[in-house]
Amino acid sequence: MSLDIRPITRALLSVSDKTGLVDFARKLAEHGVELVSTGGTSRTLKEAGLAVRDVSEVTGFPEMMDGRVKTLHPKVHGGILAVRADAAHKAAMEEHGIGPIDLVVVNLYPFEETVARGAGFDDCVENIDVGGPAMIRAAAKNHGDVTVVVDPSSYAVVLAEIAAEGGTTGATRRHLARAAFARTAAYDGAIAEWFTSVEADTAPPARLFAGKLAEELRYGENPHQSASFYLSGGTRPGVATARQLQGKSLSYNNLNDTDAAFEAVAEFDPARAPAVVIVKHANPCGVAEGASLVEAYRKALACDPTSAFGGIVALNRTLDAEAARAIVEIFTEVIVAPDATEEAAAIVASKKNLRLLVTGALPDPRAKGLAVKSLAGGLLVQSRDNAVVDDMELKVVTKRAPTNAELADLAFAFRVAKHVKSNAIVYAKDLATVGIGAGQMSRVDSARIAARKAIDAAEAAGLAQPLTRGSVVASDAFFPFADGLLTAIEAGATAVIQPGGSIRDADVIAAADEANVAMVFTGVRHFRH
Repeated sequence: MSLDIRPITRALLSVSDKTGLVDFARKLAEHGVELVSTGGTSRTLKEAGLAVRDVSEVTGFPEMMDGRVKTLHPKVHGGILAVRADAAHKAAMEEHGIGPIDLVVVNLYPFEETVARGAGFDDCVENIDVGGPAMIRAAAKNHGDVTVVVDPSSYAVVLAEIAAEGGTTGATRRHLARAAFARTAAYDGAIAEWFTSVEADTAPPARLFAGKLAEELRYGENPHQSASFYLSGGTRPGVATARQLQGKSLSYNNLNDTDAAFEAVAEFDPARAPAVVIVKHANPCGVAEGASLVEAYRKALACDPTSAFGGIVALNRTLDAEAARAIVEIFTEVIVAPDATEEAAAIVASKKNLRLLVTGALPDPRAKGLAVKSLAGGLLVQSRDNAVVDDMELKVVTKRAPTNAELADLAFAFRVAKHVKSNAIVYAKDLATVGIGAGQMSRVDSARIAARKAIDAAEAAGLAQPLTRGSVVASDAFFPFADGLLTAIEAGATAVIQPGGSIRDADVIAAADEANVAMVFTGVRHFRH
């Protein structure tokens, strides 16, 4: 036997997730491993006909205080923490009758699941595990001698090594120890974040954000960058919870863009109208509502058909066959929707590389949440932008008030502007974008780019004039000068929606009045960087 192989003679099993438990324990027993267990785990194993010693037999103390105290005992932790080659440790074990525990199999009380189902405060507190993390950390610390398993997916590896080597290797124990510390860190982080939410503390003194590896990606934004996708455990409908019906694996950029597209389309209430968002490089390049999904898609595509090539298409209703046929007419990377009909899925399947994701629901744009961004030496954490234009009090600041049709388009355009990188300018007409300017250092440049794109789209469609003629325009932040507004008016905009708040608001309003353009202020800014 190799010097770093550690045989397993006794295992302690105490799990909430009993997936694969009985088969694992049975195979351990077949290898001569003594099984020690607690509570429900012990009952499950005994019901399966396995010989199991209760922890209370080992410690000489019964489980007490509703199971809160059962493994917090020297005969448990001494058996885990003892360094086998240390003479003093060995002597202490012999003096106090402590037997070694070579394998610790523990997964924790389902705290995260308890919070996710909306349980009350006391129920959540009761699902904070104490003994489990203590045993996991003890075993992981002493991984030179002890094997620790915190996930059923590791059972097969441990069994294979016992069968082949007579015990576990040092490399495997180190790998499992790392996973164990990651699990307890994530668990403690979830508890801390829950307390933060209960106390409504927006700036706690320390924060921990954790995730579980979902997939190692081929590369990041560029081929020379490594990347992985981690799941935070949240239940918000989107790429992390979606079911992929077909297509090749999603790339880093696919995941990022699909998230952007689906969050954007969620702004459009499916009870009001079908809506489609087309995203390219994290920015919408076409958005529309229509009488049907296919109509909404064709209106969205008309905004910028060049950029839509190779884009992400998000829908706010179940993908139907008619919309699917239209979408597959051009190269598309991903389609994401709450659901898809069998016929639509079959149509998409004709494009073997096209990914189709279904999420089961739309995310709530009003829901609270956090947005986290890394920077050198730290993290920026802010609350999610959950402001919705339908909840805002629009203030008419010009002599002319917008018409009802203009108001509908203004609200539509501001919904879109929320999801366009700043500086953002969005022209809209008949509940469809007709020009989008994104991510420019100057707001007037965004207005010009959006207008130019509208001209290009009109020429490609053989239209006599761009659709910005008679459109409305939305700006994600105030116009610092009148020049951006004047550019939009020159492009044909007849009404404007913007947050307001510039020291030159009066100049901007005067320019709108001079052109007989209606303008409303929202009082809410939608910067997106």
